Amino acid sequence: MEKSKKAKLTKAGWHVGTTDEFLGLTSEEAALIELKLALSDELRARRVAKGVTQGELAKRLGSSQSRVAKMEAADASVTMDLLVRAHLALGATPKDLARTIGKAKAA
Repeated sequence: MEKSKKAKLTKAGWHVGTTDEFLGLTSEEAALIELKLALSDELRARRVAKGVTQGELAKRLGSSQSRVAKMEAADASVTMDLLVRAHLALGATPKDLARTIGKAKAA
């Protein structure tokens, strides 16, 4: 949020906080969400760059297209190990995964 907008809201008596505060997340929970978002975003980018459809990736994983869509949307039902496995199925290396994790916003 822009500083000027935040200042106006605060001056009007509003409390302006973060999403983490609103949801009552610990710093560890917030960091885990950021990691999952980074992995999900990068999964879609990697899949598209490789010219692989969601259906094709699903076949490689022994899963369904809708599950791949959920992975790319960072659905709460998707596990971190499935996200990592999907990256590996698209040819990602451990260094690629480390770079992706490094892109996650700090909590």
